[in-house]
Amino acid sequence: MKNVNNSVPAMSIPIKCSAIKQAIVPKSDFNRYLIAFVGALVLLALWFGGSSVSEADSERLSLDLVDIPQIVLDKDAELARARNRNCSFWDCFNVYRCGQRGGAAGGSAAGLWAEEQQERISIYVYPLKEYVDADSRKQAFQLTKEFYTILKTIVNSPYYTANPNEACLFVPTLDTLNQNRIDVNLVGKALASLPYWENGENHILFNFISGSAPDYNTVLDVNTDRAMILGSGFDSWSFRSGFDLPMPMYSSILEHLQLNPMHSDRKFLLVSSQLNIFQRQYRIMQELTYDFPNDILLLQRCPTTTVKAEESFDTSRPVETASSPEELLKTMKDIRCNFPQGNEYEYPSVLESGQFCLIARGVRLSQPTLMDVLAAGCIPVIMADNLILPFSDILDWDLISIRIYENNLHSVITTLKAVSKERIQELRTHGAYIYDRYFSSLEKIILTTLDQLNDRIFPHLSKTYMHWNVAKTQHSTQNPLFLPLIAPKSQGFTAVILTYDRIESLFILIQKLATVPSLQKILVIWNNQKKSPPHPSLFPKIGKPLKVIQTAANKLSNRFYPYEEIETEAILTIDDDIVMLTADELDFGYEVWREFPDRIVGFPSRTHVWDNATNRWRYESEWTNQISMVLTGAAFHHKYWSYMYTNAMPGNIKDWVDEHMNCEDIAMNFLVANITNKPPIKVAPRKKFKCPECTNNEMLSADLNHMMERSACINRFAEIYGTMPLKTVEFRADPVLFKDNFPEKLKRFNDIGSL
Repeated sequence: MKNVNNSVPAMSIPIKCSAIKQAIVPKSDFNRYLIAFVGALVLLALWFGGSSVSEADSERLSLDLVDIPQIVLDKDAELARARNRNCSFWDCFNVYRCGQRGGAAGGSAAGLWAEEQQERISIYVYPLKEYVDADSRKQAFQLTKEFYTILKTIVNSPYYTANPNEACLFVPTLDTLNQNRIDVNLVGKALASLPYWENGENHILFNFISGSAPDYNTVLDVNTDRAMILGSGFDSWSFRSGFDLPMPMYSSILEHLQLNPMHSDRKFLLVSSQLNIFQRQYRIMQELTYDFPNDILLLQRCPTTTVKAEESFDTSRPVETASSPEELLKTMKDIRCNFPQGNEYEYPSVLESGQFCLIARGVRLSQPTLMDVLAAGCIPVIMADNLILPFSDILDWDLISIRIYENNLHSVITTLKAVSKERIQELRTHGAYIYDRYFSSLEKIILTTLDQLNDRIFPHLSKTYMHWNVAKTQHSTQNPLFLPLIAPKSQGFTAVILTYDRIESLFILIQKLATVPSLQKILVIWNNQKKSPPHPSLFPKIGKPLKVIQTAANKLSNRFYPYEEIETEAILTIDDDIVMLTADELDFGYEVWREFPDRIVGFPSRTHVWDNATNRWRYESEWTNQISMVLTGAAFHHKYWSYMYTNAMPGNIKDWVDEHMNCEDIAMNFLVANITNKPPIKVAPRKKFKCPECTNNEMLSADLNHMMERSACINRFAEIYGTMPLKTVEFRADPVLFKDNFPEKLKRFNDIGSL
């Protein structure tokens, strides 16, 4: 890269002198000079583009294990400072080191420009070195196959950089995966000797097995100062939330076994296979085995085995240097016997026979059994109260496991028998998907870890809950509102009033809306082509922007058009005769919408019911405890749904609504429910929304055929969708304390209407 930088000034000189040369060179020769000059620029561009890629590739860290340099650590060498227990992302991490470079170090020349436009972390990996004690020549650590795979995965990832000056994160090549195989004092000295250590700032250390006998601490017993720990076995006391990152305890043996996660022959309700379970819990499991002999398979070490629990834990676990996993499978089978019969079972294949598998606290808090269980398609029953689960910041473990308190172990069978077959199938299917996507190989575990670190450092580019937890299949519901966070032009909401010629109630409504603190703008959609709207001077004088939009045709769908004047995400669609809602009710409705931006949140509610007499759906009134629709005569929704209603409504629903001048609100409820698979949310207890100034013959809903048409709409829309997407719930959002006898100054929303 030095050659490239040194060439830049030399290249700039002939460019600056070219104008002078043009004046003194004969015209006949100028074209020849110009062509040569342009050709030279093209060659320079190609040389620079090609050299940046080739040099980046050549600068990648060599992971050659031959002739690794040896570093001797004197007994007086500086020791890294003790782990800072109070570290957080904001005081122990220098975020200003990040974002200096976009894109990957490698890749094709054609893709460099696109890659460089995306911000991402850059990770520098220290060269491989061997650290030994000056006196005893004892090694600080043993390099394992697993740690070598981690280094190789990082170096080959798009996050790698060979330039430490542009690095956001630093990875020491010190194998700290298994504390039992390192010298904690020598590792502390080795860390302090790193050239970019700087008290561990922006350094990351990997650890699968922490602590040692007899304490078995849940965090690595090495002086790591401000370094992040990416490890297994954290508890709520040792884990620094938002700073450390919880990982699974990896088991390399699983990569060489053919376990079937969808195995259908599940003989036992619960399988307990851990060998290092606490004695108190083991006694409870023994008692349960006598009470439920056909439901529990309790495994233990066979009587002929003399290996201690701790040794068994380490020899068959993730980090193994004595022999390869392939050799272990050939020479040793893990045979366990059940209690009390003593029948032999081969582990981990036996896990395929259980619906649920117990993951209990043992000599160490985290258990490699968790990965074995997921690989076998057994649903984990996690019984470790303060365990920080792997990737818990991004993964929803409620979708793939069941968690019980340690004190409730005696009732575990009763709890599991209450789980429905449908729920069991969902847990198993989703567990298989999560395991295959994130845990099935060490490379996937590390890449997921790096992606999560990237999301933490660049939150504006972070992936969503849906991305991490939900498979994109043809039949799954995807929430379109969980998109990268892009701030709208304005906060608050835009009120869209659909009106025809009710001037008096329109003006009353405008005056009331103007008092709502979260209102940003009012749009009056004038739907009357035979009569012009009132002159602007006649409208009420308010302190918020107001604009009147005249439509080309009288259509109910005009209320859902995504007008460019709407600069907020939230839209309040409201009829011109809904004048009874208070400012507190509207402001509270907006606050509820902010919590549920993908839903329709509003005030008038309805439901649909199945009529056994007619074998058809029937539209029901507001006087029920159940709701499945919130009418858009007074409701909040995201602007996205206006785009969807206007441009992506299934079938001919939109045209049918405009032709019949009815059911646009039902159509919107169908649209949202079909995409999100969620019900709407009713706000506040108010049930009646009649216009006091309007006579019955002025109101569209006064037509005697109105209710029959609404029922016909529901059946028509259900036929077009091919299903009934509306979800019925018994739920209503009310302000906290709104009914309690508290001073008004303690309540935020006081003026909430009654039934």
